Amino acid sequence: MKIKYLFTCVIAASTILIGCKKSWLETEPTQFLTADQLADAAKLDPKVSAGTLNGLYVNMYNPGTGGTTNHDDFGQKGYDIYMDMLSSDMVLGATVYGWYSGIARMTANVDFTTNQTYQPWRYYYRQIYQANSIIDGFGGTDYVPTTTNEKTAIGQAKAMRAYAYFYLSQLYATEYGNGTAKVLPIYKSSKEESKPKSTISEVFDFMISDLTQAITYLTGFSRSTLDQVNINVAKGLLSYVLAARGTTADWTQVATYTKDIMNLYPVTDSLSVVYNLLNGKSNPAAGFNNVATPSWIWGVDVTVASGINLISWWGQVDYYTYSYAWAGDPKLIDNGLYALIPTNDRRRSQFTTPGALYPGGKFFDPKRTAGGQRTVETDLLYMRADEFYLLNAEANARLGKEPEAKSALTSLLNQRFKNPTVEVPAYVTPLTGQALLDAIYLQTRIELWGEGKSYLAMKRNKATIKRGTNHLYDAGNSFAYNDPKLSFVIPQAEVLNNPNLNK
Repeated sequence: MKIKYLFTCVIAASTILIGCKKSWLETEPTQFLTADQLADAAKLDPKVSAGTLNGLYVNMYNPGTGGTTNHDDFGQKGYDIYMDMLSSDMVLGATVYGWYSGIARMTANVDFTTNQTYQPWRYYYRQIYQANSIIDGFGGTDYVPTTTNEKTAIGQAKAMRAYAYFYLSQLYATEYGNGTAKVLPIYKSSKEESKPKSTISEVFDFMISDLTQAITYLTGFSRSTLDQVNINVAKGLLSYVLAARGTTADWTQVATYTKDIMNLYPVTDSLSVVYNLLNGKSNPAAGFNNVATPSWIWGVDVTVASGINLISWWGQVDYYTYSYAWAGDPKLIDNGLYALIPTNDRRRSQFTTPGALYPGGKFFDPKRTAGGQRTVETDLLYMRADEFYLLNAEANARLGKEPEAKSALTSLLNQRFKNPTVEVPAYVTPLTGQALLDAIYLQTRIELWGEGKSYLAMKRNKATIKRGTNHLYDAGNSFAYNDPKLSFVIPQAEVLNNPNLNK
């Protein structure tokens, strides 16, 4: 990872939680730059706006960005674990230390006094505030950029603003798309305070507008590192937003955007998808731990200088990293889902080391020493091409274009089944109608286990989940996608400090 420009204004500005009383949020405090000051500084030095954008990206993995010192507070990947556990595909295997036990019980997320409801709210609105500061610095949300520098900065900021609202809409709502339920405050400027909740329809319209503009503004932008948002990340985010709303017109656009991505990125190949030996030695290309993997679209090149260790996604999930997964709180695959992975599927071997149902064949430090990685150097994954082969298959299946759906699904499974010329046609050819959609949903759960995306698919497919017998809590119980236990309530801090929340 290249050393990023980090400015005092970035770090301080990112500590503000929007949606609170004026006593909590001064309009022009002295400890950080306001949008107006940022605009003036950016005119003198374009690196200021670049540094502020980099602050957004650093927030995605830094500890404490949810406003606490908890060891599950480390940005996007922490909430990926929340979502994987609520989808029930990820199992908390023991509670020696207890992180995530309230999420695994489905109790912490429905209690507005807990940190688990506060952290994601604080993190995503912090990202929104910082994105708004960038946008305000160039002239506000309605400003039309004219220079390349303006387009690049505003495009990234609007994509990141939409990213934050998308995850808020998935976590803090049980109704999606064109509904009238009031769910979240929308902030279009860093200068706005204490807004009431907008409807889910308004939130989706806002996200789609931001991402559509971002795609336009980021056309031709060549990023220097994989952690930056480019046009393909924006297309991927927009695909998820449109799929969550789910009209026929939306699915048509999803099919188009995902095809664009498929034309540029390959499926993760069979040698990379699971730990394996190559010429008698560990294959350095294997496992989901390296941004150089050709299928990765958005991720972080982690180095010693990144300063990531105990409080991290790797610490919570990887047996080969010195932290919780190794020391007593393993994260396992639901045994019901594991049973649905056929023996001829390479992905079954993702969950056979170091013991049954551990993900040591998918996520691992390449040195593969139990508890060995002290300072994390394994990279962080946010988005990869395989997601969009599956989402393209889903879109086409919903549009009645079954040949196209089967083609996209086949492209993925050809790199997963051990004898693809025989096994893939035998699996895919008979599929039609709801059976095809069910197969795509199952393959999404298998393929994207541990990446936070099964939760999105569960809500998108309006699925009912059933917990396997290896869950510590509610083993064998079923939950519908819109069960309040699978979402979050707005935290106490927002309820108490936003007098306009429910107006």
